[in-house]
Amino acid sequence: MAKATPTMEDYIEVIYSLVKTKGYARSADIAEKLEVYPSTVTKMLKKLDAEGYIVYEKYRGIALTDIGKKMGEYALTRHELLEEFLLLIGVDKDKIYEEVEGIEHHFGKSSLEKIKDLMKYLKKNNYKA
Repeated sequence: MAKATPTMEDYIEVIYSLVKTKGYARSADIAEKLEVYPSTVTKMLKKLDAEGYIVYEKYRGIALTDIGKKMGEYALTRHELLEEFLLLIGVDKDKIYEEVEGIEHHFGKSSLEKIKDLMKYLKKNNYKA
């Protein structure tokens, strides 16, 4: 299994989020969320299946493998943490999603832990942006 690219991580994050909230993920939902063409989604789903992150059967559905679930959970947690952090420090709410999408793949686990610690400190000390 090759290391997942940022694009692969984005797809897995969306699939994980959809399954978590709706109970299933469809190609059309993924395309809408990522603002890409359905044919682009199909190509990526085939790649994710070949790499072992999902099980994909055309016209049947998408299921995350154990490794896909772990990656999806991590990616969604990372995304939510960075959104919360940017909101806490006063970034304009309308720009947060776009900003997180631009930076999230550049943070490792140790950096995210430090951001969590900083957020706890700021909240404990009633930081207001």
